[in-house]
Amino acid sequence: MLENIKVYVDEKEEIIKKGITLLELSKMYDNMFLHKIIIAKVDGEYHELNDPINKTCHIEFFDLTDSFANRVYLNGLVYLTNYCFKEVFGTKGYLNTKHSADKGLYIESSIKLTREMLQILEDKMQEIVKDNLKIHKVTILRDDAINYFNETGDVKKAGLLEFMTNTYVNLYRMGNSYNYMFSLMPSETSSLNEFKLTYLNEDGFILRYPTIYNNGEIPRYKHHAKLFEVFNDSKKWSKLMNLETSVDLNRKIVDGKIGDLIKINEALYTNKLMEVAKNISCSKKIKVILLSGPSSSGKTTTTKKLAMYLSSFGLKPKVISMDDFFVEREDTPKNEEGQYDFECLEAIDHELFNKTMDKLLKGEEVLMPMFNFVTGKKEFKDKMKLEKEDILLIEGIHCLNPTILENIDSSKKYKIYLSALTEINIDEDNRISTTDNRLIRRMIRDYYTRGYAPIDTLEVWKNVRLGEEKYIFPNQDEADITINTGLVYEFPVLKVYAQPLLYTIKKNSPYYEDAKRLIRLLEIFLPVPSEHIPNDSILREFIGGSYFK
Repeated sequence: MLENIKVYVDEKEEIIKKGITLLELSKMYDNMFLHKIIIAKVDGEYHELNDPINKTCHIEFFDLTDSFANRVYLNGLVYLTNYCFKEVFGTKGYLNTKHSADKGLYIESSIKLTREMLQILEDKMQEIVKDNLKIHKVTILRDDAINYFNETGDVKKAGLLEFMTNTYVNLYRMGNSYNYMFSLMPSETSSLNEFKLTYLNEDGFILRYPTIYNNGEIPRYKHHAKLFEVFNDSKKWSKLMNLETSVDLNRKIVDGKIGDLIKINEALYTNKLMEVAKNISCSKKIKVILLSGPSSSGKTTTTKKLAMYLSSFGLKPKVISMDDFFVEREDTPKNEEGQYDFECLEAIDHELFNKTMDKLLKGEEVLMPMFNFVTGKKEFKDKMKLEKEDILLIEGIHCLNPTILENIDSSKKYKIYLSALTEINIDEDNRISTTDNRLIRRMIRDYYTRGYAPIDTLEVWKNVRLGEEKYIFPNQDEADITINTGLVYEFPVLKVYAQPLLYTIKKNSPYYEDAKRLIRLLEIFLPVPSEHIPNDSILREFIGGSYFK
């Protein structure tokens, strides 16, 4: 006779049969969600829906509007896409999950695609969703998994597992196919019913899906050509260097070649900035350089390094931070949660900024503000005047907003968008999010230079990301050039600094699952000490020891 147990679903008491799965229980709550339930929390920890319930516990269900569940949903879609691709086109071709593109995911194909072929793939995916195939987690010996992937020709996956020390690993089975996915997974394909495939070119397509920033709806795809080109250039360079996955990077470390890689990667970034400085110096009109980018994209180092290179061409750069033009603290807008919203455009004294820049460009001497973050007020101490060879470098998250310096002729402005694009993936199916890269950077910097605990960084990250979605990403196409400020070697270095910080997040914290996920990500990489990193590197802005203080 089955034993009954008591559970609490969102504080509602339920009497259930011991051993039933979270999936079975979730069916009772489907009508309470706009989307399919993807995953559950049991006593504060995320669980796949296939897991059985064997004790009294508190349970919460989540659909794709939850950020963690949304990641699970996307990884399930990637698995579904790969599975159906092999079902339709056979095992000779394969897909390679590349990077984010607008609010979708760019996936590259090893065989040339037509629109008709992509429609066939999408139809097959819809068919598998309707068939409701189960996605089973299977725990097997790591050596057996390595042998399986070697036999099926997936040497990157086999290599990934070789750098793990676990005796057992979890694989996922759909039909007769097994895969390693770096995420918890949905439990059945019927929950993956919201997606679209958008044809990009013969080499790849965009997998579109509902996001937490679009009210759980599938956004229309907007192609950002400049950013996409930089992503592709970075990926091509990584391929040229045989550095496409974490396995490739780990082998560089094992072979003792990481020092050379650091020098090459730093030279690539330096040469790009030098090229930008040269092009600016050749123009006789440009008087203002505007630099913007999301949090932890390396704006400070890039601005100061660019200023140094401009000086080498005879220009005299003067650096201004838009943060010094914040409105007084009591005038700062607040968000829906009643917290100060420093990300919004209204947090900047727009009128003062435009008047100050207008006077400077007319050759007038101006008393410049410096924002005191302790008192929450602007202080006016230093004067500034632009001479003939002077050029302004202005850094801030709103610098690409069309309303900034809108009265100044466009020929006098040069706009730069910075983004720390992650060039390396875990393997062909599992990408590393650029957002996670920036979050880890920021956490380290916050702790070592600003005295913030890791939990403080995680707590504000949601609002930071919302600010980026509202005020930074929509204006990226305003830039004259986009520069990748990511470094292919940085995760092994960041690991040394970030892992101890992440372990301070305890299980009773609402950010425990985020910390656990990031720890797992960093565990993939072998550690690299920072001794080889030059003091003018962007990475020094976050780990310390930067020449540009």
